[in-house]
Amino acid sequence: MASTIPDPCPGTGAARPERPPAPDRAVRVEAHGIDHIPEEERHGHPRRLFSVWAAANVNYLSLVIGGALVLMGLTLWQALAVIVVGNLFWVLTGLLSVSGPAAGAPSEVITRAMYGVRGNRVNNAVVGWMISVCYFALNLAAAATAAFSLVEMAGLTAGTGVKTAVVVVIAVLTLAIGVYGHGMIMKLYLPITLALTAAFAVVAFGVLTHADFAYAPAEPLTGTGLWTVLLAGVTLVGAGPLSYTTSADFSRYLPRTTSAKAIIGWTALGGFVPSVLVCSLGALAATAVDMTDPQAGLQPILPGWFHPVFLLALVLGTIAINALTAYSAGLALQAVGIRIRRSLSVIADGVAAVSLTLYGLLVSDFLDTVSNVLQLTVVLLGPAMAVYATDIALRRNRYDGPALMDETPGSAFWYTAGVSRAGALALTGGVSAAALCVNTLYTGPVAGALGGLDLSLPVGMAVASALYALLARVAPAH
Repeated sequence: MASTIPDPCPGTGAARPERPPAPDRAVRVEAHGIDHIPEEERHGHPRRLFSVWAAANVNYLSLVIGGALVLMGLTLWQALAVIVVGNLFWVLTGLLSVSGPAAGAPSEVITRAMYGVRGNRVNNAVVGWMISVCYFALNLAAAATAAFSLVEMAGLTAGTGVKTAVVVVIAVLTLAIGVYGHGMIMKLYLPITLALTAAFAVVAFGVLTHADFAYAPAEPLTGTGLWTVLLAGVTLVGAGPLSYTTSADFSRYLPRTTSAKAIIGWTALGGFVPSVLVCSLGALAATAVDMTDPQAGLQPILPGWFHPVFLLALVLGTIAINALTAYSAGLALQAVGIRIRRSLSVIADGVAAVSLTLYGLLVSDFLDTVSNVLQLTVVLLGPAMAVYATDIALRRNRYDGPALMDETPGSAFWYTAGVSRAGALALTGGVSAAALCVNTLYTGPVAGALGGLDLSLPVGMAVASALYALLARVAPAH
């Protein structure tokens, strides 16, 4: 059965009963891990998903990405168009989230239907855990940098000991949310969304009063060069929603009968609206200030009193996004096959991420290396999301939650030696096709032949989806 151990009741050493009376309250550590959520424990309304995704996307990273588009050579209006198109991938994030209520399980378990019990362990080890921990480390490093500035504003020297303490404190706050789990996330993310919206409203006022709405670079891009940058920009923006192949983790407590359209809509809007607005602020700011260093660049156009508030908002936004990442990474660690409580798996993820962050900040340029590698993750994440979305369409979102919990050779999702050939071949084919078309850290042969045009995202997703649809339709197990 599922590799999970129930968390103990607070204040006791005993394990929770299989069906605890209050499994999803904010003040209690979430009892469930990757196990099935019984229908009588389902509750809530899909509109609550809006604040979950909004809080995670009113953040510093979106501001940086928006500014980067203008720095890449686009005009303001080209950058704004790229922001809208790239964020349309949030619809796919919303589509994946409908599988949560259907199965009563997180994405890390539902993907057994695509890859088989054993194949899914490999999928979770790479897509679910390793990439999540790397993203956690990078976001933590960004939050720590803002916090270091706050420390120095307070008159302290940000030496090695202080930096270590700052990183650990931010990580502890983040992991506390992830450990308490789904109920705490649902409780906190609406006020976090409101607080971040208020802070970024002040940023918006400063930016809009200084922005050049007619901005165009001295030498506008044309021809192949323009299309190369446009596609690279869409990929850069789209990498955000594509990284959330685990959106069912946050919708699985909804009743099975919840409207699929409402789940898709509230999830997609929660990601799309704030991402478009904050990315657009970054692009507008780049027409007035130097966004190569956003913290320093924005300072002259913001009120003096607001600078520490802005830094605090950057830290809070990163905590919000990293708490979701840590939560899903903890479930992924369970789904790999390690028998560990969900709360402890979240802490294990945090320890790994903190170690990477401290090593990168204090010892070497490791985080820069990881950052460069993560630029290639869209080669993997795009096809992975395409396979997942195609499976939902083929099954008409009909998943047998209890059957997905069975990890024995008699499981309906054991396929051949624990691996689904359809899923494995489709994902391999999609990743291979994307790798041929990529132009990031290296230039694939197709991208080279097209003058640097990077088609890795659309090609990888199209190939993976087509292969899976073809192979899954002819496989009796499907």
